[in-house]
Amino acid sequence: MIKTRINELIEILNNANYNYYVNDNPTITDQEYDKYLRELISLEEKYPDLKQSNSPTNKIGGEVINEFKKIIHEKPMMSLSNVFNEEEIIAFDERIKKEINNPKYVAELKIDGLSVSLLYENGKLVRAATRGDGITGEDITHNVKTIKSIPLFLNQDIDIEVRGEIYMPKTSFEIINEERRKNNQDLFANPRNAAAGSVRQLDSKIAASRNLDCFLYHLPEAEKYNINTQEKALEFMKKLGFIVNPNIKKVNNINELLEYINYWTIHRNELPYEIDGVVIKLDDLESQKKLGFTAKYPKWATAYKFPAEIVLTRLKDIIFSVGRTGQVTPNAVLEPVLLMGSTISRATLHNEDYVISKNLKIGDIVSIKKAGDVIPEVVEPIIDRRTGNEIDFVMTSKCPICNSELIRKEKESAYYCVNLHCDAKKIESLIHYVSRDTLNIEGFGDKIIEDFYNMGYLKNIIDFYQLKDKKEELKEIEGFGDKSINNLLQNIELSKNQSLERLLFALGIRYVGKKAAKILSEKYENMDNLIKTTYDELIEIPNIGDAIAKSIIKYFQNEDNVNLIKNFKKIGVNMNYLGEKRIIDDNFVNKTFVLTGTLQKLNREKAFDEIEKRGGKVTNSVTSKTDYLILGENPGSKYEKALKLNIMIWNEQEFIEKLN
Repeated sequence: MIKTRINELIEILNNANYNYYVNDNPTITDQEYDKYLRELISLEEKYPDLKQSNSPTNKIGGEVINEFKKIIHEKPMMSLSNVFNEEEIIAFDERIKKEINNPKYVAELKIDGLSVSLLYENGKLVRAATRGDGITGEDITHNVKTIKSIPLFLNQDIDIEVRGEIYMPKTSFEIINEERRKNNQDLFANPRNAAAGSVRQLDSKIAASRNLDCFLYHLPEAEKYNINTQEKALEFMKKLGFIVNPNIKKVNNINELLEYINYWTIHRNELPYEIDGVVIKLDDLESQKKLGFTAKYPKWATAYKFPAEIVLTRLKDIIFSVGRTGQVTPNAVLEPVLLMGSTISRATLHNEDYVISKNLKIGDIVSIKKAGDVIPEVVEPIIDRRTGNEIDFVMTSKCPICNSELIRKEKESAYYCVNLHCDAKKIESLIHYVSRDTLNIEGFGDKIIEDFYNMGYLKNIIDFYQLKDKKEELKEIEGFGDKSINNLLQNIELSKNQSLERLLFALGIRYVGKKAAKILSEKYENMDNLIKTTYDELIEIPNIGDAIAKSIIKYFQNEDNVNLIKNFKKIGVNMNYLGEKRIIDDNFVNKTFVLTGTLQKLNREKAFDEIEKRGGKVTNSVTSKTDYLILGENPGSKYEKALKLNIMIWNEQEFIEKLN
């Protein structure tokens, strides 16, 4: 099984390399390539005896094309290892610190282009070569000579090799694609592919017409010129007449490095060229030598890749889960993929209509994004990647837990398990009761609740408050000692003091979410008043519609539910609203707010509560309907979008002044 997967990954990656480097026609995205490569590296490290001679991990770059003269690099043009999140950046720094005291780094924008080696003799350009496979490249001198930013003669009569990145500016890319569109030619997918295709033209006139550019970033034999740091090497290349990226920065510690990365993560779209990350290099060249290289990468450098906003992966399966209301939901099982800093392997598909409208099939390559930067969402299948082996989706007709027949209610797209004794529904309702947005009883993970349910300790929510009578029995369960049991019981007791809106949400009344529970609690102030209310009264409350009103009336008409409330009262569960009453504030009433970045004086939950208390609404995404953006430190892309849409922006101090 492992050997088969390794062979599959090798075939995928080798085909991708050939199409990317030789044909200039990528068949998978960079993100997919990185995912498969990381999986292959992991498997080869775990099973070294299964490593194949044709594995792409044995190579440094791509293939050499036949149309150009082959060039052997005196010093290999090595690739860089990749890191994908803050934890991996910090781990890289920690590895360096084990060998080097107080390391300093040079942070460089990772230009999305084509690597090039330039050789000068007596100050004259005599050869330009691609990376190729890292050892053997392609002679592209005739095309490179047409790039205006690459000097044919240096400011000194010197023998030197320098390395950098040929790229196509965004404006050039747009102009070329517009011309190709008019001529009914295939469009370039991105500036990187356009640049690569341009330098591989046999006719240099074509390359000359493409308006390419180049930044230099590496001096392979810096010691020959009495240079001892990367920073000085860059300065030296500038003096010779090369263009070095103006946004390179020397950083003194990991915090400065992370600030640089965060800044360019936000502002990269403002640049006139494409970047796909940040390159991090140890500044001191003697320290670089000390650390040395692996077979493929320098140990003293790495490349941070920006999180992909939309990524591709395979939809391996669609499985079904049962929620606390009995709704049966299809869920996507995905090949694990890194998305905006976290690994995604599951995503909800909501209901049957959603899957059908998306035309999803099991086995599809699908695009994934994070809705509101939090929840993974399947966007669409990539139809032209289908092989014919995909399997059509079929909605289950039976509950996946109790095997009862499902029903689809009129005017609803969801199917429900109506078996009152379905274990899945009961377990989900117990999990919901202790969750962070309800009574927030710490110590109860999903697995613990499931175990307690199966052992008979928890069958309904009132049983949480009976656990204190089973203290000695609980101690016998593996992993539970005096301290953990006491903490659990203490947290259960504390939950009795929560405000009414949390209890109301925790009860799991259909359609009554967090927001509706807050509105009802503010209106009625205690549980008794709510129990006595009428449908006509409920329907008059803003944001409480017909479905919520009917559901509340139905809930309190059920004698079991009324008895549950009575039992809660007997054991001392709070039935009153403890929050502040809503304030009428024209700065907030009927206004929509979005928060981005980190607030220093208020946490997000408190900020949201204050806005809602004053009649405002908080959403996750900036749209034309957003009235105000509240700006914290290290804001995200929402800030840029707000500027484009001319949304009113308050900084934290202005926000606090409005609250006061």
